[in-house]
Amino acid sequence: MSAPLAPERVGLAFRDACLAELKALKPGNVHRFADGHNMRVSDFEASATAAGLVIGTAGVSLGQRIELAVDATRDVVDHNTNLGIILLAAPLAQAALESGGSLRERLAQVLGSLTVDDARAAYRAIRKAEPGGLGQAPAHDVAAEPDVTLLKAMRAAETRDRIAWNYTHDFIDIFNLGLKWLEGGRARWGDVPWVATYVYLGFLGHIPDTLIERKFGGAVASEVRDEARPIEAGLSQCHDPQDMAGPLTAFDASLKDRGLNPGTSADLTVATLFAAALQGQ
Repeated sequence: MSAPLAPERVGLAFRDACLAELKALKPGNVHRFADGHNMRVSDFEASATAAGLVIGTAGVSLGQRIELAVDATRDVVDHNTNLGIILLAAPLAQAALESGGSLRERLAQVLGSLTVDDARAAYRAIRKAEPGGLGQAPAHDVAAEPDVTLLKAMRAAETRDRIAWNYTHDFIDIFNLGLKWLEGGRARWGDVPWVATYVYLGFLGHIPDTLIERKFGGAVASEVRDEARPIEAGLSQCHDPQDMAGPLTAFDASLKDRGLNPGTSADLTVATLFAAALQGQ
């Protein structure tokens, strides 16, 4: 049986995962090589530290954990930097703070026991974060007070939001894809920022980014996925990932020139790094 992790360790693992992702060259997203979309790296660094101080709080529900992290973030930045990250990280943190089987097994128990109160707290947090491209939902819209569990609300949103999809599929993107890409990248190059780039391109090249899809439509999201695939393939074949810096930088500029931010792919990358740290990887 796995023992629960200390709250401080969970918080540090979250902060470090967020900061590690910022060190990676992630085309279209904010990173240390280039800001973008009217956001700065310093905004995300401040958000990582602020949310990291509360994401591991002991004795709170999942909904409360989400709301605490969003409130802490809004105290230091005045726009949404990490809502998707928090929504993915909070269940992982909740699972890590409990005893039981593997992290994945504990996570499934956390997701299966979500309540209406969790939904209400999460909805409040989402409204405070004011994410872009949210639009209106045909059922359980975040502008209204929910009367269903958070899991049921996520099930209603899963076709248009990959974060919601992961709630209803026990974070399969993280455990079946992200962690395998992370392990493969580290085996090839060591523990370097390029590994996070590799994980990010894996998500971007295999799953249409739902933030782009909500803002620009499915055709554009699929186009970006198809553009990412040859770059991901090139990186995967490199002995020295620095050789792909040119194509990655050009792709980064192209996406930003078009106003395309693969934010969901970035969120999934942070969640992968966080899950790996919680498992001691």
